[in-house]
Amino acid sequence: MSEPGKSLLSSPTSSGGQPVGSDTYKGWLYKWTNYLKGYQRRWFVLSNGLLSYYRTQAEMAHTCRGTISLTTAHIEVGDACHLVLTSGGRSYHLKATSDGESQRWVSALQQAKANASHMMHQSDDSGDEAPVPQPDRALTQGALKTLASKLDDLSTCNELIGKHGAALQRSLSELEDLRTATDGTDKLKTVNERATLFRITSNAMINACRDFLDVAETHSRRWQRALQYEREQRHHLEETIEQLAKQHNSLERAWREAPSTHPDGGERTQEGDASDENEDTEFFDAMEDSPAFITVTASDHTQHRRSGSNQSIMSGGLPNSEWSHNENDSGSNNVQLRRVRRSRIPNKPNYSLNLWSIMKNCIGKELSKIPMPVNFNEPLSMLQRLTEDLEYSDLLDRASRCESSLEQMCLVAAFSVSSYSTTIHRTAKPFNPLLGETYELDRLDDFGYRSICEQVSHHPPAAAHHVTSQRGWTLWQEITIDSKFRGKYISVMPLGCIHLQFHSSGNHYVWGKVTSTVHNIIVGKLWIDQSGDIEIVNHRTKDTCHLKFVPYSYFSRDLSRKVTGVVADSEGTAHHIMSGTWDDKMESAKIVESSRGCGGSEGKQKTLYQTLQPKVLWKKYTLPENSENMHFFSSLALTLNEPEEGVAPTDSRLRPDQRLMEEGLWDEANAHKQRLEERQRLERRKREAQATQVLEEGQDIEGFQPLWFERRTDDSTGESTYVYRGGYWEAKDKQDWSQCPEIF
Repeated sequence: MSEPGKSLLSSPTSSGGQPVGSDTYKGWLYKWTNYLKGYQRRWFVLSNGLLSYYRTQAEMAHTCRGTISLTTAHIEVGDACHLVLTSGGRSYHLKATSDGESQRWVSALQQAKANASHMMHQSDDSGDEAPVPQPDRALTQGALKTLASKLDDLSTCNELIGKHGAALQRSLSELEDLRTATDGTDKLKTVNERATLFRITSNAMINACRDFLDVAETHSRRWQRALQYEREQRHHLEETIEQLAKQHNSLERAWREAPSTHPDGGERTQEGDASDENEDTEFFDAMEDSPAFITVTASDHTQHRRSGSNQSIMSGGLPNSEWSHNENDSGSNNVQLRRVRRSRIPNKPNYSLNLWSIMKNCIGKELSKIPMPVNFNEPLSMLQRLTEDLEYSDLLDRASRCESSLEQMCLVAAFSVSSYSTTIHRTAKPFNPLLGETYELDRLDDFGYRSICEQVSHHPPAAAHHVTSQRGWTLWQEITIDSKFRGKYISVMPLGCIHLQFHSSGNHYVWGKVTSTVHNIIVGKLWIDQSGDIEIVNHRTKDTCHLKFVPYSYFSRDLSRKVTGVVADSEGTAHHIMSGTWDDKMESAKIVESSRGCGGSEGKQKTLYQTLQPKVLWKKYTLPENSENMHFFSSLALTLNEPEEGVAPTDSRLRPDQRLMEEGLWDEANAHKQRLEERQRLERRKREAQATQVLEEGQDIEGFQPLWFERRTDDSTGESTYVYRGGYWEAKDKQDWSQCPEIF
């Protein structure tokens, strides 16, 4: 353990050490843990040459955090109430609250060290064996057999003492009853014999007790040393693992933050450059359903020849200047939006809480079933996070104007990727919606759409979502969240399909979501990654787009958070190449020629595509100022929980724990969160009891029925999903919420 140097944490006043008996000393000290946590307050107990420490006094009954043997320890007194104990090659940096308290601890430690050394010398002189680091199982069994044998000897001696003692007592009684001298001589001889037997058995009993005590003390010392060794080894292993994890995190952060320029003009990390000698190594399998490909941009001459018919890939017949002008118009709308809606929320309080202390007992469990304080949440519900997918709805507005279904597919693919851009810094967990909770977002005035979500199931958690746009499209989805905690990371796997239909063409697109993974749960800075494949299908034309989210790898030379894809028609012919990153931008390049290239790994041939210059379809908006203190919310996310009049009483904006958390009142938010969760559990038990009663009566069981959504079979996919049944916006116009349950 290295010297902490100047990064000491200030320690509050603590109670001093208190001597308890002649050989025990107890009190609070501050122990250096690591550079993440600094000095931490611990309860220390000095007894029998061992210095043990606990997090609290209550832990003394069940959990010891570590033990330092003073027999071979070196005690070094520093300045400013510091002292350093070195034992077994490890150093422990301790800090007292005052010079007087530090001096009392030093005196107690030095006295305990002297006593322990004296006892060790006595043990060595008496023939004790050397310290046993790992007691052998056969040795332990032999010791137990020896102790059992000694116990048998003690039992035998006890029986003999009882027998001879009773005989001696009878002889003494008979001696008292004698009347003649002759009889007295014989009886006295008998008494002497029996007294001798009693003395012999008593001596045997004493010797057996001494032998038993010697054997027990010898093995007790050996076992104490073995236990102490195991404790030190376990603690050392825990600290080693923590240090390795911290070093691994530092290397990853340095690798990501120190890019170097690649000869072809792109960026590559230093580790990637260093691994050029291993170019043939492949760390991820190629896509099974589509061949690997290499993209080559066409020359300026070729591009000039084709510019007449390919002036803009994605403009739907519009020139590039008008496309850019539309984007600028969209940007000006956003500026106008920021003027009329809130652009900030209260700063996030700097409350520290150890995530690992809560999550370590939840490995393998579903995340939605783990009760967690609001400290690990962000002040948005899962329904609001679903609505946040509409951040770049202008992509769908542009797609609705496209005459080519393939160009439209490219914009739909860019929209599907853009929904992940807001997650790059968002490692906090959204609130789990209550059953029947809703969320509406009416942006007809500025964005031309309005959206309604409802929580249709609690276990497993599932939400239904419906969006209608005046600009020519409708989107609906039902998403079930399956999440698992794996120890070092959390995996969130959204299950379900997203449907998008354009009004003019009738094109119906369906796709899913990829897996989100939050890393560094144990130690280090939390970071999120997206990985998996998305298959987008146009069920009217049978066009497809296969997107691959490349998972992060420490050894990969690929760009971090990379996304690649191919847009193909119904016959499987590729027309566009998609490329970019899910946290920054997506580009599309029109394919002008393709050919089979040289063989790749495992004998697979790679397809060589010649393309026009790529066009940027989507670029991430810059985050608002001070976003790092506002949960890294985007401009849209900052407005999602803004209070609004006239919404349903089940709307997420009215949830008290979420509102209190946003305002920085986390203790009050935790209290309300526990109340709401307990109320929801009671409601679930009532429904289960009613279902059991109905089943016993032989009637059909009818489970929870959502208010605004109903289950139907989709005509295109044949799958059963929740779709909007209507009525919400009409109820809002009338302000008739009589059907809504009281859930808050």
